[in-house]
Amino acid sequence: MKQISSRFSVAVHMLTLIAVSPQACTGDFLAGSVNTNPVIIRKLLGMLKKAGLIEVRAGVGGSTLLRSAAEVTLLDVYRAVESAATEGLFSFHEHPNPACPVGRGIESDLQVEMRAAQAALEDRLAAVTIADMSGKITAADKECWHGANG
Repeated sequence: MKQISSRFSVAVHMLTLIAVSPQACTGDFLAGSVNTNPVIIRKLLGMLKKAGLIEVRAGVGGSTLLRSAAEVTLLDVYRAVESAATEGLFSFHEHPNPACPVGRGIESDLQVEMRAAQAALEDRLAAVTIADMSGKITAADKECWHGANG
């Protein structure tokens, strides 16, 4: 099985921050929140821009969402930044022994199951939006603030 890279979680972090921020977010601001190198942020910004999810203004202009946060799903983000989205999440052994009763048919049977698993993942990602993620972050912060302020 291929592993979904940290690009996905970082991109969700970035888009959630952009969604809750009252102003456009610069690459340096995003990098500070993610706690990573601005070069990584710029690469992801390029991928998200290419996918039509954000607008990036040069210099200190920052990034903004091109659609409402309620219209951007985690599946959109996954497809924008993960090669597994196009190549498939699972890798298969390509040359089982055709003389073996198990080897003869295992790959085709297993592919059916693994495609169903990938479809289930994609269905779940399609059901969650950046607005949903923003709401969870905001709710958690409000609870923390209320708890701290007594």
